[in-house]
Amino acid sequence: MKPFLFSAVSLLLPALCSAQSTPAEVAAELVSRARTGSDAMALIGSLTTDVGPRQAGSENEKRAAAWAQQRFKELGADRVWVETFSLTNGWARGIERAEVLSPALQPLAVTALGGSTATPPEGLVAEIALFTNYDGLLAAPAGSLAKKIAVVTQPMPRRRDGSGYHATGKIRSSGPAEASRRGAIAYLCRSLATDNHRLPHTGQTDYRDATRIPAAALSVPDALLLERLAAEGAPVRIKLVLTPHDLGPVTSQNVTAEFKGRERPEEIVVLGAHLDSWDLGTGALDDGVGVAIVMAAAKLVRELPHPPRRTIRVVLFGAEEPGLLGGAAYAQAHHSELSHYVLVAEPDEGQGPVYRLRTGVANTNEPSLKAIVAALAPLGISLGDNHALGDSDVRYLARGGVPTVALDLDGTDYFDFHHTADDTLDKISPERIGQTTAAYAVLAYLAAELGGDYRAP
Repeated sequence: MKPFLFSAVSLLLPALCSAQSTPAEVAAELVSRARTGSDAMALIGSLTTDVGPRQAGSENEKRAAAWAQQRFKELGADRVWVETFSLTNGWARGIERAEVLSPALQPLAVTALGGSTATPPEGLVAEIALFTNYDGLLAAPAGSLAKKIAVVTQPMPRRRDGSGYHATGKIRSSGPAEASRRGAIAYLCRSLATDNHRLPHTGQTDYRDATRIPAAALSVPDALLLERLAAEGAPVRIKLVLTPHDLGPVTSQNVTAEFKGRERPEEIVVLGAHLDSWDLGTGALDDGVGVAIVMAAAKLVRELPHPPRRTIRVVLFGAEEPGLLGGAAYAQAHHSELSHYVLVAEPDEGQGPVYRLRTGVANTNEPSLKAIVAALAPLGISLGDNHALGDSDVRYLARGGVPTVALDLDGTDYFDFHHTADDTLDKISPERIGQTTAAYAVLAYLAAELGGDYRAP
């Protein structure tokens, strides 16, 4: 692993923030520094280039954990440690191939869903039962899909806040199980995506108590192709070959770094991101950029002449993609200390920019919260509601009573690349990642410095 070089201009920050600076002035300087030269771009470049894809439970995920430990030490963390946890079953992708056999010969771009079982080695051939929306599948009677491949082609709407993804998520997560319960021998769905490229989007599915059947996502153009063929009225027969396999029990890990507070080190502000990714791309947007943002934000605060009063803890969670497993393991392992957690936040919907701050706190009248809102306003960030539940992994901490902040990221184009081979470094914008890093640095610093209490007054 190559030595990591930080920008020389980072050495100038202490000179710019005197001991007499007010917290608001320090926050403004953090914004300036983040937007002109934080380490976020270097970090995401290193992670995606020197490590690459980081599927949960894989050797590359372990390499990413080693990378993170080394980087945290170089960033000046006071303490770095790893907590390992078990996954019941690892999963590996295999051959992925599909084609229409009749009424026309057409290749189809597909990718297996995480957790899918395999077809026979030679593949399977069957007529499709196509549903243009998920409700149609749910309305199908038991046994009505026997010997057929169920296909759901419902589109996902493009939304700034990512709500289109959450509204259609069951098509992928539960669709295979529902098709199986109705007798289907395989399942295909239109990718949960907002692009029109011939690149399918993967993601996890959960069979629960249903019989596992082969399941894959179609690229958007291929889902539209099947709709057109089905509309012609003749039976549509396809051949599907998928050869994923289970790996049995594997391990993953959470990597944690602490930047200790000067007066109340036992009180902790938590920034999280997930270190694993899917295997098709290099996990730049999901969630390498989140990793880079929280690491760079912590370093900016670490460079100040005086550390904030409270401790800032950065947690890089493992195994988020197969079901938030790292977040669950962390919350369980640290349950006894959650009363000491001041605030928690996690970026996991791309690079931003941040356009809105939402809270999940008991005390919305806390003065330091108003100071945070004021400090973020010059970045174009407005105040939203108080219904934040915690993004991704940190929702388990929120469920444990930890106050949460959601810095909502502009996800307008995020689902063009999400979970595809196209999730690569070239999609990262220095300007966008700079604004998001600034927001997280300001949030972490002011929550740690101002001593606010976001729990019930």
